[in-house]
Amino acid sequence: MSAYSNAVKEYVERYKAEVGSDGLLDPHAVAEWAYRNGLHKPNLTTVIDAIATDIAQVFREEYRVDRHGRRYRAKHAAVEKRGTRSISLWADMDDPNAPHSHFQKSFGQRRHQIVDDCVQLKTDVDVYNDKRNPAEPIQITLDFTLDVAELQQVPRRVA
Repeated sequence: MSAYSNAVKEYVERYKAEVGSDGLLDPHAVAEWAYRNGLHKPNLTTVIDAIATDIAQVFREEYRVDRHGRRYRAKHAAVEKRGTRSISLWADMDDPNAPHSHFQKSFGQRRHQIVDDCVQLKTDVDVYNDKRNPAEPIQITLDFTLDVAELQQVPRRVA
């Protein structure tokens, strides 16, 4: 774990000790407290990263409706390695200059993220059930075939 991650973990524990905790943590409240108490001083890179995160969120939230009435996400990211850095490059589905290979990579990476999320969810549920040994263990179904089919039948409201 990085020194930064360790520092964050330390001030989160301090926050819990000083402010109190009911077991639920709001990252924004912790960040505000850490900033006010001089525990987290953002540098220019941190500020640029925050702005870039906001821009990516705007990209992520842009939806359009096609001629068949299907609501689709307009912009898609693919992570690429540039030297020693990994960067997210975004492309608009309606931009004729955006290469097909970008969307192949983006959709493949998103599918891989979903699989990783499912593996982690299954692990978390298994550990929870083992630790808590509830009378009714939590069961998680990872076959989404029917869920997807059902949601494709529901008419979506255009935002």
